[in-house]
Amino acid sequence: MKQEARVSGSRLNLITIFVLVAGVVLGVRLFHKQVIECQQYRAKAARQHITRQEIQAQRGSLYINEQYGEPYPIATNITYYQVLVVPRSLKDARKTARALSPIIGISEQELFSKINNKKLYIPPLKKHMVKSEADKVDKLVMAGVYITPELVRYYPESSMAGHLLGYVDTEGIGNYGLEAYYNEALEGSMGIRVSSRDSRGRKIATIKNEVNKEDGADIILETEHNVQFKAEEVIANAVKDHGADRGSMIVMDTRTGGILAMANVPSYDPNNYSKVAKDSLEIFRNPAISEAWEPGSIMKPLVMGAALDQGLVTPDTTGDYDSCVTVQGYKICTATKKAFGHETMTQVLENSDNVAMVSVGDKLGNEMLFRYLKALGFGEKERVDLQGEAMGMLSDFKKWRDLTRSTIVFGQGMTVTPLQMVNAYAAVANKGVLVKPHVVKEIKNSDGSVTSIKREDIRRVFKGETAAELTQMLISVVEKGHGKRAGVKGYWVAGKTGTAQIPNPDGGYYEDRQVGSFAGFFPADNPRFAMIVKIDNPKNTQWAESSAAPTFGQMAQWLLSYYRIAPNRNN
Repeated sequence: MKQEARVSGSRLNLITIFVLVAGVVLGVRLFHKQVIECQQYRAKAARQHITRQEIQAQRGSLYINEQYGEPYPIATNITYYQVLVVPRSLKDARKTARALSPIIGISEQELFSKINNKKLYIPPLKKHMVKSEADKVDKLVMAGVYITPELVRYYPESSMAGHLLGYVDTEGIGNYGLEAYYNEALEGSMGIRVSSRDSRGRKIATIKNEVNKEDGADIILETEHNVQFKAEEVIANAVKDHGADRGSMIVMDTRTGGILAMANVPSYDPNNYSKVAKDSLEIFRNPAISEAWEPGSIMKPLVMGAALDQGLVTPDTTGDYDSCVTVQGYKICTATKKAFGHETMTQVLENSDNVAMVSVGDKLGNEMLFRYLKALGFGEKERVDLQGEAMGMLSDFKKWRDLTRSTIVFGQGMTVTPLQMVNAYAAVANKGVLVKPHVVKEIKNSDGSVTSIKREDIRRVFKGETAAELTQMLISVVEKGHGKRAGVKGYWVAGKTGTAQIPNPDGGYYEDRQVGSFAGFFPADNPRFAMIVKIDNPKNTQWAESSAAPTFGQMAQWLLSYYRIAPNRNN
């Protein structure tokens, strides 16, 4: 009996010791979990029940100006939706694939092969879904399946102003044109929202915005809706009528430097940029600012302006000129190889006399001519607010020979962009002051502040008296010279034709290819618009007076009517 009691006492002691040890172990374990590993488990719980969601900022819209109405959105956003799946969070991949298949139009087996894994991220299963489709997915209430909004850039006018606008890629980054130049201002900054969710991954409530999103700025253009439309129509018809390779037109407000229209043919639809890119990336480049050419005779009035400004000639200065002149062993001739004989400087421009212009260049000399060309903006960027602007080519005068100067005076041996050339003519219209061109009129930030783009004078190039004299000479070119078809009844138009040869990569120039152009401004007595028309390789006419000049005249007539500018002459 006593022995049994001793055995029972020993067992009780063992049990007591075991319980005490277990209690100590459990206490240590609980202490370790509740105290030492507390933060770790809190973080794990937070990851399960708290989510941080990136909130996409709204990209700012681009608005084209309306002369007789409110600005019109020409680049804006449409909200679509996309289906995201986190495979690691799925309860049943096969069941999920079966439920999603009929809604998003992908076979069950294909979906299953994509989501049957433990990845944290896979690309969206479906993009560009409309809200009704997204709502069907959302009603499934499946863990690991999410619907997120997707902002897609949309261009309501399709290809209109395509080169001006550029496009936004799938990453939300602007490419080319305004979309690229103003990308930072347009895209804004993303926000972060902290939300709680239940065990099935469904959002319960928003806790806070950890970072507030900031939507992008809206941008209003100087470009006028109807002017852009008409410019594209006119230049497209000119290219078609003359069987040309392509064409460009720029209309500039001489008072502000604002670009009212910039049209190129061919163009592209930014909504379908990915399809266009398969053919050629070159289509995205804006020829009006990125492609330089040897301008030909539209350079002559600017050289003449330099000589006038230096007092080397007057509009009535006369000279006798042959059909050709030899410079450093090279023969330079008039376009028709006929001598114009005795001419005033005004008649030199009317006749577009290459030989006489060589004489004007001799009077100026290399350094003086170079200084005026640089002052007019050639050989440097105009700093316009568009991506992809080219500088053109104007070599340093120290590298010039006499022959270099003698070809530059009639637009060979240097290259310019259409924007540079129209801005140089606008300087004449602005009484000799070069103004910075710009496309944007106003930037409206998300905080309500507004930045207005004002006229910016770059430098004075010609004296006011010089610009006035040159304007009268350019009027005479339209009234009596090769620019007659650029004229508009009832108005004074100032301008000059250019028929430029196209360089042959093998040397020299093509005999059967030309670029026709006309640059000028109007009404010449109170300038409002500067404009350039450039038509590449017209097939049915050799001279710009039959291609670019009438195109200029047609657009000028429409502009004067559209802006209700009253005629001020009788004939």
